[in-house]
Amino acid sequence: MKKTYIIANWKMQLGVEKSVELFSQIVSNFPEKNKTEVVVCPAYTSLQKVNELNKDKIVKLGAQDVFWEESGAYTGEISCEMLKEIGCEYVIIGHSDRRKYFKEDDEIIHHKAKTALKCSLVPIVCVGETFQERQEGRKDYAIISQVTKALSGIKPVGNNKIIIAYEPVWVIGSGQAINAEEAEHMHQVIRQTIVDLFGVSIMEKNFKIIYGGSISKKIVKTFLIQPNIDGVLVGGASLKPQEFLGIIEEAISIK
Repeated sequence: MKKTYIIANWKMQLGVEKSVELFSQIVSNFPEKNKTEVVVCPAYTSLQKVNELNKDKIVKLGAQDVFWEESGAYTGEISCEMLKEIGCEYVIIGHSDRRKYFKEDDEIIHHKAKTALKCSLVPIVCVGETFQERQEGRKDYAIISQVTKALSGIKPVGNNKIIIAYEPVWVIGSGQAINAEEAEHMHQVIRQTIVDLFGVSIMEKNFKIIYGGSISKKIVKTFLIQPNIDGVLVGGASLKPQEFLGIIEEAISIK
């Protein structure tokens, strides 16, 4: 049975107090028989306090971004080692928000993913096509290109994990999701691209592919039952404790 990943991206929505409150509600109501890997990614300023509450490590901690250098005069940036020091095991890289507002391109995302892997953080590398690319019939090409540029020259070793998060850009924050069958097709495209780069063995051992885009408790199971979808990246729904816990419960209920 595959391990299912449920990853919460809280974006710039909550301060320290609200983050601690939300995390406490999630942990105190966490399902006992849990077979999923649940990751919460608060804002930088909340990471330390959230980690202090996470004594049993039943929820993993992640960050929303990282810089590609280990140290130096890079004002405002955060390194992998800094994230590890406060308990992070995962980091989101190349989210569509970063691509849109901060003009992060495939080269920057490649450097960040390479650095994260080097210091044993699990990179959650986000890829996704625009509405125009989809309308013009270039969606598969766009995804193949993004995955290839992000991963070329980065070979995971041992048990190192890389998560690819497919998030169609035009869906993010819209309240709409593509249908699960279409998401499954795009995950097949990503899986084949990784196989072409690294081979079947490394794909199966070191990679997971998850879906992100207006996920809710109501629809999550239709995505998770697809054979090539290993989990979900949850945005707005992860800010509501009962909704997020419901998503976890739906994942657990899949036989």
